[in-house]
Amino acid sequence: MDNRGSLDRSSIVIPHPVNGYPSNNVIAGDPESGNPPQPAGHNTGNEGSAMVANLLQSDIGVNTLLTRLKQSVASAREFAAFLKKRSTLEEEHAQGLRKLCKGSHDSSRRPDNRQGGYAHHYDEVIGIHDRLADNGVQFALSLHQMHEDLHDLATNIERGRKQWKQTGLNAEKRVQDSEALVERAKAKYDSLAEDYDRARTGDKQSGRVFGLKGPKSAAQHEDDLHRKMQAADSDYSAKVQTAQSQRQELLSTQRPQTVRAILELINECDSGLTLQLQKFASFNEKLLLSNGLCVSPLKGQNSNQNQRSLREVVYQINNAEDLKNYITSFSTKDGQRPAEVRYQPHPSLGPSQQMPPSDPRFQTDPNGQSFPAGGRQSPLSDHPHIPSSPQSHGPASDLTILPNPLDQSHHEPTSHQSLSTAGGESLPPHLPSPQLSSPMYTQPPGPSAASSDLTNPDIPPLRPVFGVSLDNLLKRDGSAIPLVVYQCLQAVELFGLDVEDPNQVDFRNPESFFHDVNSVAGLLKQFFRDLPDPLLTHEHFQDFIEAARIEDDVTRRDSLHAIVNSLPDPNYATLRALTLHLHRVQEHSGANRMNAGNLAICFGPTLMGTGSNIADAGWQVRVLETILQNTYQIFDDD
Repeated sequence: MDNRGSLDRSSIVIPHPVNGYPSNNVIAGDPESGNPPQPAGHNTGNEGSAMVANLLQSDIGVNTLLTRLKQSVASAREFAAFLKKRSTLEEEHAQGLRKLCKGSHDSSRRPDNRQGGYAHHYDEVIGIHDRLADNGVQFALSLHQMHEDLHDLATNIERGRKQWKQTGLNAEKRVQDSEALVERAKAKYDSLAEDYDRARTGDKQSGRVFGLKGPKSAAQHEDDLHRKMQAADSDYSAKVQTAQSQRQELLSTQRPQTVRAILELINECDSGLTLQLQKFASFNEKLLLSNGLCVSPLKGQNSNQNQRSLREVVYQINNAEDLKNYITSFSTKDGQRPAEVRYQPHPSLGPSQQMPPSDPRFQTDPNGQSFPAGGRQSPLSDHPHIPSSPQSHGPASDLTILPNPLDQSHHEPTSHQSLSTAGGESLPPHLPSPQLSSPMYTQPPGPSAASSDLTNPDIPPLRPVFGVSLDNLLKRDGSAIPLVVYQCLQAVELFGLDVEDPNQVDFRNPESFFHDVNSVAGLLKQFFRDLPDPLLTHEHFQDFIEAARIEDDVTRRDSLHAIVNSLPDPNYATLRALTLHLHRVQEHSGANRMNAGNLAICFGPTLMGTGSNIADAGWQVRVLETILQNTYQIFDDD
């Protein structure tokens, strides 16, 4: 029954082109042995060809080819996806390079960049890169077209694979089903034949047979079995003939047709994939060759002589020539040179001449000589130079104060009076007397010097207040609350409870320091800021921070209350007075906008000091805010 013919080898070789793709005349290899396909004409031996034909005509031939075709489709799709990604990358690179060239070209034309020969050569460099971008765009378009072609091919091959898979496997299944029916008919026929044989030979082991109308005799039973056996034999024979005809049709027509179609699809898919790979290699070579010709064109008779290589363009940049041309371009803007700068001392700074006192009745010539305002009698050059005596000019040379022009009593000239010099010579009567001026104010030793020393800022105060610890102030003044704190609190409560933000001082406006309650509030904060140990002390700083981290309001209040009670006496008393004052300030928050939160922000870091961790600033604010919100639970108002 297993009459299997051999498949002609011409059904394996595909000699004609398929869908426009050239055929490689490939003979399918053995999928189980792993041997690759061999080209037509290659002497593989009769044994190998017979083995391939037998495998393809066997029951596993169709499934084997379907698996191989699925692999081909998957490879084609994988390479198509690669082409798509590579096309996208090349497109992005080319467009980015083109955008860069345009931006660089526009930037090079700006006046703040180099012009001249450098700009010309730089434009050529940008042009070369622009041509490289064009090559990249063309390469990306080619890859995209290859991707579409290969994707369409894989889609068509997959559609054909599904069609022939259904056709071939249905034919195989029909044969298998008919053979299964033969097996069941044969089993039934054999069982009836054994029963008939036992009934005919007189075997009594089966006992009496009962029918619908009562017990049957042996002869009747034998006749029934014989009749059933003949019907089973006829059915068995008919099913065997049907199975034989279906298998013969499968082996002669359906299986070879399916194998041939699947082989054509495999060859078509593999040929298309190979063609796209060959085109991909050619396009890569073309891209690299085009880019190479852009960077370095060939020199020959048919080549473009105007195109220069990138190396030639760059090496022709002449920095010295560009600099010279740039400088000479400003030759038309070169104006008249300025006059030579010379040193000309002022006549009043002459070393051998004494300036006369300023008097409205006298005038001074350019040489520094004085003459009456009514008219110049004679220049000083007509008279001999009169040196000044060192006794008369000693103190006046150090500090000279001009006399008051309204005081005329010391400057009335006398026409009949002649002036004498130290040497006994007389000056002309029309010249003023060379009076010696003395300082208007000198610093005499004595009480005035002592009073000046009292205003010297370098001398420390006798009873300092700022920068002194609260313990020392308590020991010295005998008051638990410093007097400056008490007076500042009184001033703010008397005049500043309704002033907006009384605890903020505007340091940009000097006038705000005079007759303004803000100055008093700033002074108060400055006192607490200058304390050697903060009001809440460094010792309890971490305890306050840990208490502020407690989320429950009542527990946090009780913890802060316990820490406040452990403060030193002057710190506790000062904190109590300040807290009651700030509580009264926040009661007027509708007018001054200073609620508990704002007051805590202003005074929290000042009263606690700055810790090592800047992140604790928020907890410092929370400490003071909690104290202000629970003022009468922590302090008694007496």
